[in-house]
Amino acid sequence: MGNLETQPDTSSKNKRNNIIVIVLSLILVVIMVLFFMQRKEHNVIIQTMQVEKDSIQSELTQMMAGYDLLKTENDTINEQLLVAQTRVRDLLIEVEQTKKVSYEKISSYQKQVTSLRGVLRDFVAQVDSLNRRNQQLMEENTQVKEQFKKVEIENEQLAQDKEKLERNLQRAAQLEARELIAEGINSRGKNTRFARKAEMIRISFVLGKNVTSKRGPKNVYARIMRPDQQLLTKSDKDLFQFEDLKIPYSAVREVTYEGQDLPVAIYWDNKGESAFAVGTYTVDLFADGNNIGTATVELK
Repeated sequence: MGNLETQPDTSSKNKRNNIIVIVLSLILVVIMVLFFMQRKEHNVIIQTMQVEKDSIQSELTQMMAGYDLLKTENDTINEQLLVAQTRVRDLLIEVEQTKKVSYEKISSYQKQVTSLRGVLRDFVAQVDSLNRRNQQLMEENTQVKEQFKKVEIENEQLAQDKEKLERNLQRAAQLEARELIAEGINSRGKNTRFARKAEMIRISFVLGKNVTSKRGPKNVYARIMRPDQQLLTKSDKDLFQFEDLKIPYSAVREVTYEGQDLPVAIYWDNKGESAFAVGTYTVDLFADGNNIGTATVELK
């Protein structure tokens, strides 16, 4: 009788133990599942943060390259660019050296990158504006230079035209000796072709009509060259201005010119000099600094 009573108790106890084992096994399975799920989720989080870190590094590297491309001649802007680029470089080094990433660090890096991105954007806009302005100023400067060159060319052309006009006016105003004759004169005032009889040389001519020539008193100078190419002259002080030089003359005659034909005669008196040499004498006339005529006379 006693053994029959204990069998139900033992069986019931075994059932309880089995139930406990099953429950514990289920709990263990759940814990293991949760562990692996949590571990997988943790790995996903780590990978995600690593991807974010890599993205931050890539963007910081692009920012460095972007700063390298920013060029300006403004020293103040260049100093600011250097400071901003140094901040980017320091953050890039910090991110690269970070071994363990966390939400807090990634969040801090992203905030700094956002701030630096805004700074770079502002610099890009500022430098672009400066470069456009510089380009505009260069174009304006080029235009001004072209206009200045054009004005220089026009002024040079005007100067050349003025000089040409002045030369034309000078040529137009230049007197001309027409009907120019040089001849030997004897003691009776008659023409002679013989050197031994001639006592003077007379130079006769007509100052031609010229309405553009300056009117009033004028000196007409005569230079008489002997056959031996020596100049007949009375004094070393008898000089007149011709171009940039003062040159000697043989004889001079002052006339009053009023723009109309004016007959003139100039004489070289050989009195007190040795007799005329045989040969050809050349006479050049000058007035207002110009050579106005040339003639010759041959004495035999």
